[in-house]
Amino acid sequence: MKPTTRPEESTAKPSQQLYLAFELGRKEWKLAFAAEAGQKARLRTILAGDLAVLEREIELARQRFGLAAGCEVASCYEAGRDGFWLHRYLVSQGILNQVVDSSSIEVNRRSRRAKTDRLDALKLLGMLIRFERGERKVWSVVRVPSLQEEDNRQPARELDTLKQERTRHRNRIGSLLATVGVSSKVGRQFLQELEAVRQWDGQPLPAGLLARLHREWERLEGVQQQIRILEKQREAASQAQTPTVTEKTAQQLLRLRGIGVNSAWLYSTEFFGWRQFRNRREVGSLAGLTPMPYHSGDSTREQGISKSGNGRLRRMCIEIAWAWLRFQPHSTLSLWFQQRYGPGNRRNRRVGIVALARKLLVSLWRYLETGVPPEGALLKA
Repeated sequence: MKPTTRPEESTAKPSQQLYLAFELGRKEWKLAFAAEAGQKARLRTILAGDLAVLEREIELARQRFGLAAGCEVASCYEAGRDGFWLHRYLVSQGILNQVVDSSSIEVNRRSRRAKTDRLDALKLLGMLIRFERGERKVWSVVRVPSLQEEDNRQPARELDTLKQERTRHRNRIGSLLATVGVSSKVGRQFLQELEAVRQWDGQPLPAGLLARLHREWERLEGVQQQIRILEKQREAASQAQTPTVTEKTAQQLLRLRGIGVNSAWLYSTEFFGWRQFRNRREVGSLAGLTPMPYHSGDSTREQGISKSGNGRLRRMCIEIAWAWLRFQPHSTLSLWFQQRYGPGNRRNRRVGIVALARKLLVSLWRYLETGVPPEGALLKA
């Protein structure tokens, strides 16, 4: 008898799985349950953060769809204000959770579209089912850091916030003085110099304005004190004898000319200290420095870089690219920039510096992986 080549049909039942999508709000959470594609979803609303009710709703959803008591649960929610604590809780309960990048979710392209928490939850539920059934490019999944990795980012982010706040206080003081015709710099001796400041007509500053300037200066001094404390802590970590992975990454970056303390710590805490990259495309994409071409029919144009991913790092990459041209003028990357964009005008150089920032970021990644500095780059003495 000739053997058949037709595969035998499996009589085994498909594995049971419950799908759960969260639409998170400050006061309420919208839950959407389903057991298969095309099925009418079970929608429920609970108080935000009420985990006991959440567990009960999951069990009721299993009963509603006729699933086994211990069947697998797959869930998802959009990355946002709530961070990753909910993800860690769900994983601890044995739930396969995905934290989704909000900007990667497909939406209706019409100029006007209905948008409610209910519709958003149903949309997430449908995409979760597609994702779990093998359509991996339906959205982008966020890489969740560990508790320690997330905690390591706090000092650098706090320092960045404090520096922005310091700038706001200085600008506010300058703006207050400008209202009475005074142009003055906010230096260390500002309070002593303030006594001699006169208005546009030679009169002393009004008492109310003078009192407000004193209070604004006190707030500025408090911010500057906190900045000094954080910088001292960072300096001590840079000289640690038994550094952590993040501190070791920062120390290695600091060996290169053109890389300062601020950039080294930002690179290590936000990027290289806890992320694992497979190729250069992932490096450029996460920093939002990848080009976005537009080719449709006869229309062809460049839309610039994607500007997705980590905005703090992207801004620092542009700043370090300019510093690289100054402190590493004979490196291969600097020579490439000068040859291609040097003869151009100011706009071309601004376009070229983004390309240099992307190339430099990839070179730094390779330097951290292999220990070999970028070609032609000099190390600090």
